[in-house]
Amino acid sequence: MFAPDLDLPQSTLRVSALHAFAYCARLFYLEEVEELYTQDAAVFAGRRLHVELEKQEGEDWEELFLESDRLGLRGKVDALRTRDGHIIPYEHKRGRSARDDRPQPEAWDSDRLQILAYACLLEHSLGVTIPEGRIRYHADNVLIKVPVTDSGRQEVSQVIAQARELRASPRRPPVTTNERLCTRCSLAPVCLPEEARLAHDREWQPMRLFPQDDDREVVHILEPGTRVGKSGEQLKISRRDRPDELVPVQQTGQVVLHSFSQISTQALHFCAEQEIGVHFISGGGRFIGSFDTRRGSIQRRIRQYAALSDPETCLRLAKQLVLCRGKGQRKFLMRGRKGAAEPATLSQAIARMKALLPQIESAKSLETLLGIEGNLAALYFGTLPHLIGQTVPDEMHFAGRNRRPPKDRFNALLSFGYALLLKDVMNAILVVGLEPALGFYHQPRTQAPPLALDLMEIFRVLLVDMPVMAAINRHQWDVQSDFEVRGEQVWLSEAGRTKFIELYERRKQESWKHPVTGYSLTYRRLLELEVRLLEKEWNGEGGLFAQLVLR
Repeated sequence: MFAPDLDLPQSTLRVSALHAFAYCARLFYLEEVEELYTQDAAVFAGRRLHVELEKQEGEDWEELFLESDRLGLRGKVDALRTRDGHIIPYEHKRGRSARDDRPQPEAWDSDRLQILAYACLLEHSLGVTIPEGRIRYHADNVLIKVPVTDSGRQEVSQVIAQARELRASPRRPPVTTNERLCTRCSLAPVCLPEEARLAHDREWQPMRLFPQDDDREVVHILEPGTRVGKSGEQLKISRRDRPDELVPVQQTGQVVLHSFSQISTQALHFCAEQEIGVHFISGGGRFIGSFDTRRGSIQRRIRQYAALSDPETCLRLAKQLVLCRGKGQRKFLMRGRKGAAEPATLSQAIARMKALLPQIESAKSLETLLGIEGNLAALYFGTLPHLIGQTVPDEMHFAGRNRRPPKDRFNALLSFGYALLLKDVMNAILVVGLEPALGFYHQPRTQAPPLALDLMEIFRVLLVDMPVMAAINRHQWDVQSDFEVRGEQVWLSEAGRTKFIELYERRKQESWKHPVTGYSLTYRRLLELEVRLLEKEWNGEGGLFAQLVLR
């Protein structure tokens, strides 16, 4: 049983954190305990408002940072002015005041608490009495005066105590019952309140608060000897015998360094600051690793460790994962049927996979599950060659899965595709902030973190197998120029890797309607959503993970 000692010295709370607490306890916890922040358009618009006000007010604008250990607060007041010999704190809000059915416009409850907290902070820090605070709502040009009374001061003290107690708790609060708050919350893509409601009520019709797409580019550096550096607020790519290329950071989501390309320390720091993923892939197309820039509270990883140290939880999640992949593989084979000309081996494999899938739920151990998954994979890859068209060159055919190194062109494509997929899954895990070394199904091996190997199973068919098969049947590969054959080893050439990356990135831009939530997202967004849905499995909001089954 966790029993925090509230008598221990604690750091002060930000006044803006009290504002979040009054708005939504879950928002406060995500920001203050789990240290999760987002910067959406509303946040940037608020910053622009303050810059404009500073320019307009000139010398009359006075910001003041204060901290009081006795009160337990710290914060920066938007503006201070002297009126009738009294210091008056001002807060500026970009939006509208609270109106609804009220006879007069009023301050929102969270805004009222915020200005009261600033008034109390001023009184404690400066030893003065603050008679009132004022809030300017710029959308409807309304000024609200908030009297500072003894009851208001008492309210601030009570909220500080409640916030401290929640900050010491190991449990994330449930989503608010006020759905309207979620639609205006910048942390909705992290909190996923609609998905949490759906997890508890399968009749719920969720709104899509999760962003539909991340349209930032993934920059692949393929040429050996290429150097990535920093130039001002841009990334500079220096290639041999070519002019330098400048890439705006606002348009960049990842930098992927293949082969022996390099990145400077300054550029690494810059990418970390701008939340740009940096990943490394060998010249042979093997995923090497990612630059881990995670910051924030350890609480979430402690909960992950606690959950994934439980054998029953691991087995339950592994069953969901194997069922998702097995169903997807079988559905893909079913799409390849050719009516009366359908090969008997294809029909037999589909039927045997159908018989194997129900055995997943009854598996009593991960070892048993691995055996079932192995049988499903053998049927799938043993039958996959039947989906290749008759007019495809013999060089593009294959007789089953092989790797490390691949021995034919088809497997070379799959291996490179799986490396890119593993890189993207790692990127999503690091963006969300989970620990990639703590998985529930795969065991640790080489550079591939278990959690990334787990999660990529959901997307193998969707993002690699299907696009590869379609490209082969469309004759998009040149059997000579796109591949390098070295004895029994077959690799993609630089031209082949370039072509594959274009194919893969284009596939990630396609949208798909989630079979459970009912809203559409691009595949690159679905990668991050799936990681967040996995985290919900040990936060009491499970049931939506690993449901992405091909229709």
